[in-house]
Amino acid sequence: MAKTRPGVSSSSSSKSKPGRKELDSYTIRGTNKVVRAGDCVLMRPSDAGKPPYVAGVKKIEADARNNVKVHVRWYYRPEESLGGRRQFHGAKELFLSDHYDVQSAHTIEGKCIVHNFKSYTKLENVGAEDYYCRFEYKAATGAFTPDRVAVYCKCEMPYNPDDLMVQCDDCKDWYHPACVAMTIEEAKKLDHFMCSECDAAVDENGKRSPNGFASSPSDDIRVEPKRRKR
Repeated sequence: MAKTRPGVSSSSSSKSKPGRKELDSYTIRGTNKVVRAGDCVLMRPSDAGKPPYVAGVKKIEADARNNVKVHVRWYYRPEESLGGRRQFHGAKELFLSDHYDVQSAHTIEGKCIVHNFKSYTKLENVGAEDYYCRFEYKAATGAFTPDRVAVYCKCEMPYNPDDLMVQCDDCKDWYHPACVAMTIEEAKKLDHFMCSECDAAVDENGKRSPNGFASSPSDDIRVEPKRRKR
């Protein structure tokens, strides 16, 4: 079974130990999926009630008895970090940790893709195999790199790609519907949106709808819901 991850393991040497040979690939048991160094994989946790661990494969090797081991660098889920999961963490968010380990290749359950944040937000559909990473994480100290990211909306929270947001046609800032007194259903029906600050600054002679939504033509409102494969 895959180890729990209580602390930081030191990185193994890039050279294979005597009696071991480095392999180009490994085929996951019971499948035709081939894993190579550089791939990301799902690994069976020690607790059957937990979701699979996610790791980046650094090296694959076999000993004299043909037992296959993988050298991995773990990704942590937000709830596995010292700070825990926060509101802006997406359901598919991972942190690239400094925790290296060696595991039996038999604990690999499947392959996955860990996108960078920008690439993930551009996906038309998010599959079960899709994850994203925008932070590196030091497992021993709980420190993150970068230690700050852009914030949006009145609530000044980092962007969670799972949440729908609307963009002001004027200032171009993004807002959560709830933070501007709208329901998600109302936000999805909008053609245009102007935040209260920009709406208040509109010249008295300009056209302005009473509820704060611009009535003059503009680009279609941009919303950011993330569509998931069922």
